[in-house]
Amino acid sequence: MNAEKRYRIFATLAKANPDPKTELEYGNPFQLVIAVLLSAQATDKSVNAATRKFFPFVKTPADLVQLGEAQLSEHIKTIGLFRNKAKNAIAAARQLIERHGGEVPHDRAALEALPGVGRKTANVVLNEAFGEPTLAVDTHVFRVANRMKLAPGKTVDEVERKLLKFTPPEFLKSAHHWLILHGRYVCTARSPKCNQCNVFDDCEYAGRTGRRTKDDAPAGR
Repeated sequence: MNAEKRYRIFATLAKANPDPKTELEYGNPFQLVIAVLLSAQATDKSVNAATRKFFPFVKTPADLVQLGEAQLSEHIKTIGLFRNKAKNAIAAARQLIERHGGEVPHDRAALEALPGVGRKTANVVLNEAFGEPTLAVDTHVFRVANRMKLAPGKTVDEVERKLLKFTPPEFLKSAHHWLILHGRYVCTARSPKCNQCNVFDDCEYAGRTGRRTKDDAPAGR
């Protein structure tokens, strides 16, 4: 895919959704860390349903430590891998207290050192909480980048490197949000909704079908 096509794709996505946000619900950077940690192999909807039960009174790492692993597990038992996630969340909260005075660090290495926090989670926090132009490559972003030939790669790291290299600078801050939402609502895994795709003309997916008409409205946000 050439630079002109990439620019048109991001410009079109930006026009349709000028200020995209994560669909995870949170009130501060710490709650964002916990929400993203819980979202691994789970939907944002399921995570939001769980965090609504305890975020009203768990706003800091100290609050979470006080809640304890057993009670946290009870709150998040509807989420996959909830026992391991509860263990990591409590351990991350303790580490934030011990090493960072209870604050979420604006530092990639420090974030990735937290139990249960990998590169994707760190990228989300750096982007969403601190406004950095990072790209979190989840399953949606990985699929869309490869399917459209926007930034094809065999690994998550390769796709991330290519997206950082090829995405026009003015679109970097919001790029992963647009791609996540596009993959979640339009360029879906099993049956992409090509007739509702507002970047159909620039997509290089060999299996695309149909063509968007004037009466078709884009799906998602």
